[in-house]
This record gives sequence, C-alpha cells and structure tokens, in this order.
Amino acid sequence: MSIEKGKLVTLLGKNGIGKSTLLRTLSKVQKPLKGDIFIHQKNLTNYSQHELATSLSLVLTERLPTSQLTVFELVALGRQPYTNWIDTLTPTDIEKITWAIELTEVSHIKDRRFYELSDGQLQRVLIARALAQDTEIIILDEPTAHLDIHHTFKVFSLLKNLVETTQKTIIISTHEVNLALQLADEFILLSDEQVYNGNAEKLIEQNAFSSLFPKDLISFNKNLQQFIINKN
Repeated sequence: MSIEKGKLVTLLGKNGIGKSTLLRTLSKVQKPLKGDIFIHQKNLTNYSQHELATSLSLVLTERLPTSQLTVFELVALGRQPYTNWIDTLTPTDIEKITWAIELTEVSHIKDRRFYELSDGQLQRVLIARALAQDTEIIILDEPTAHLDIHHTFKVFSLLKNLVETTQKTIIISTHEVNLALQLADEFILLSDEQVYNGNAEKLIEQNAFSSLFPKDLISFNKNLQQFIINKN
C-alpha cells in the first residue's frame, strides 16, 4: 500500500485485526512482523530516532502520567526533538507552540493543568503537541475512543482542517466509519482476506466496506455511502 502526502487517511478494521499493530509498526514503536516500510523512499529501519522524531509524530490513547504540567507545557513537549540539552525554548519553539495552540483552538485553556481538562479538550491538546513537533506525518490511534459524538465530530473536523491548511499527512484509526466516509481522503481497510487501500470510490467498487461487519447485522449501502442496521 502507499500513502500520498497531504491526505487524511483513515485506518479501518474490526477489533483485533491489527490496526494498532500497524500504526505502532509505521511509527517504529515495534519491529515489523514482516515486510518493509519506506518514508520518502528511505527504509524506516535506517531512520535514527532523531530523524524519525522530526518526520513523524504519534498520538496514542494511553492515559498521561500524573504531573502538574499546564496545557502550554504539555504542548511544548512536542519541541523536544529540537531543543538543546537543557530544553531551553527558542523564539522559534515558542512560535511553533503558539501556532499549534491557536490552530487547535485551545488558547483559552493554555494555563490550566492538563488533568483539569475534559477528554475532548485533552485530545485537542495532544493533537496540538503533535503539531508543535512539526512533522510531515501525524499518526493517531483511536483519538475519539472516549469522546461523545459532539467531540468526535469536532476532532474529525479539526484533523480535516489541519490537512487542508498545513498539507500534513494524517493517519487515524477509528471505528467511526460513517464519519470517516464523509471526511477522509483515503482509506486503509484491513480484512481477514486482504488489505484495501484507496479512496472511498475505489473501495466501494471493490466491495471492501462489506467486509467490516457481519452482514446479518450491518450492511453497507452503496447509494447512501454509509452503513445501515439491518432490521428483522
């Protein structure tokens, strides 16, 4: 499979199919079970930790360790690949942090402790931290897993807007398939038989979406381009 620069790419598949494993492999958190990964025609195994940290950022769903960090300080951690050994922030670092905070619309809470935030607010702050890291690629593993539908839509809209305004490549795993169908540019769909890769039209032609759920419960409507519950 291949991914173009400047796309919002959604990773879909049933529980246990390997979505998180794939994202951890793409970000070099774990070694490939097999095969190779290339970024700009360079094998991922040949990237140093510093090279990778300035090329790719990662937003996971794990809870943050207890600390007294403010929102600004948490976002500032995204600048670690660029700061010196005593982590002094330069004017450029401050500019990137401020840009990320403004772009994710969390300026009004930048002085609050991160543990005081709602799940939706914290998710935007973690995206801001990845933006402050200023990488071409941002990978997010289930960023809306603990959010209500309102905040889920806000996160998806934010990611779509970031792709359009920054030309970064964003890869996101999600179970919000109907929302992904409306907003994503490309898809990676994992099924038991194969991996599908392409835009919605291509995957609809291949009947790829029909492999996501048991057909007796949920089916994909090609005309509506969304999943519907089958009524008895």
